[in-house]
Amino acid sequence: MVVASTRYNALTVDVEDYFHVAAFDTTVSKQQWPDLPQRVVRNTEILLQQFEVHQAKATFFILGWVAERFPQLVQKIHAAGHEVASHGYAHAKASVQSQSEFLQDIQRAKALLEDITGSPVTGYRAPSFSIGKSNEWAFATLQQAGYLYSSSTYPVVHDLYGTPDWPQQPYKRTEGIWECPMPVLNKAGKQWPIAGGGYFRLLPYWLSKKCIDSYLKQSDSPYMFYFHPWEIDPQQPRFASAPFKSKFRHYTNLDRMEAKLVRLLQDYQWRSIREVFQPYFV
Repeated sequence: MVVASTRYNALTVDVEDYFHVAAFDTTVSKQQWPDLPQRVVRNTEILLQQFEVHQAKATFFILGWVAERFPQLVQKIHAAGHEVASHGYAHAKASVQSQSEFLQDIQRAKALLEDITGSPVTGYRAPSFSIGKSNEWAFATLQQAGYLYSSSTYPVVHDLYGTPDWPQQPYKRTEGIWECPMPVLNKAGKQWPIAGGGYFRLLPYWLSKKCIDSYLKQSDSPYMFYFHPWEIDPQQPRFASAPFKSKFRHYTNLDRMEAKLVRLLQDYQWRSIREVFQPYFV
């Protein structure tokens, strides 16, 4: 196997099920979640196998709702040497919660994950990158809850999130917590989203790879990639009543994602945020 880059980059997985995604907030209620077919264990275990084959380590931002129901999955992730981090408990956007609600959510998730693994949980990612100018208090709240870093901002223009005028490199906030924003490619006077997720699924692999390589040439910071376990699962149940845009974003190329992910694992070397960004955190 020929590795295109020996530079370590950060691999991250937002561990949630297909029905948790914000795109289906108006289609599926939280009360329905327990009664829906659960696919997250199957899909995450496939990822763990692929990561082992390709000697990749990752940060798993695990939803507390998932951890509470499948603690053995969390233990398996931890035992395999990956970083266990928090995705909050109930997949509520930070931007729609009050400060007290947010604190309760992130404390509950952190305590749950630490009880399962027996190890400190220091990282957090907000659902839908939902920390921005309207709720900067979230950083102080995360620091209060005992987190070391957040990876909750994306410096792009997007219809659902985005902090285009915020820093593009890891930086320590005045609140005392580190923020590791998602990477963007600066080209033609614009900031292009290249961090994975739906863009990686929708675009051809050669284009994603070209963007990653360009980023590695122009940036001193490590590259960071993110995706979800449901993205490798074309057999997941479908919500026919969901809005067209939501269905297009969620279901397109599910059948191609795992093969593209394997190519990504082969072409680059991957480690957790805790390892890759450790020089920043000291």
